[in-house]
Amino acid sequence: MVDAAAHLSARLFRVAAFALLACAVPVARGESASSPALVVTGHCRDGLAQGGYALRAPDGRLRVQGAFSQGQRVGSFIFWSSTGVRIAHLPFDADALNGTVSLWYVDATDGDDPVRKLEAGYRAGQRHGLTRSWYPDGRRRAEFDYADGTLVAARAWSPAGTTYDDTQARALAERDGAADVEYLDALLATVRRHMPDCAPPPARQHA
Repeated sequence: MVDAAAHLSARLFRVAAFALLACAVPVARGESASSPALVVTGHCRDGLAQGGYALRAPDGRLRVQGAFSQGQRVGSFIFWSSTGVRIAHLPFDADALNGTVSLWYVDATDGDDPVRKLEAGYRAGQRHGLTRSWYPDGRRRAEFDYADGTLVAARAWSPAGTTYDDTQARALAERDGAADVEYLDALLATVRRHMPDCAPPPARQHA
């Protein structure tokens, strides 16, 4: 019975994650004739992105904000949904996740506080320290401890509050880890598709 609840919990969380993904990731330019173009604001130095970066919808609403140093992501990259809800905070150091990654559900409307979904510690691009997740109603869902990318301990609870055993909790950690990688990559793919144009101007042709 508990095993069935664990699978239901994982399915519900994945459904919420995919819904988040659909709402959160800005539309790439040229994806469809009806897709609004996203406007990139950024700077370049020596052919690489440098300094502040912003990605906005045509109405001026921020979708992504961050910074680059010599083409590498540094500091905080913050993502908003199309309705203006903050849905991700990704901290970087030399282009690798470093610090606490925070994700929120997208159910809130503009101006409301978003509902926290995930807080995960990273060091040098790997999970490190505590990862915590919550159900959309705010109840605790899981707590996973990592050391340099390796799962050390896992605790998890069903939507009804039932405690999962260690095997179920570790299986949930594995499924969540794969889903998180996919989601974060989709967010960052938006940035990769909308980099500042740092290509040098074409050489002038002499008559």
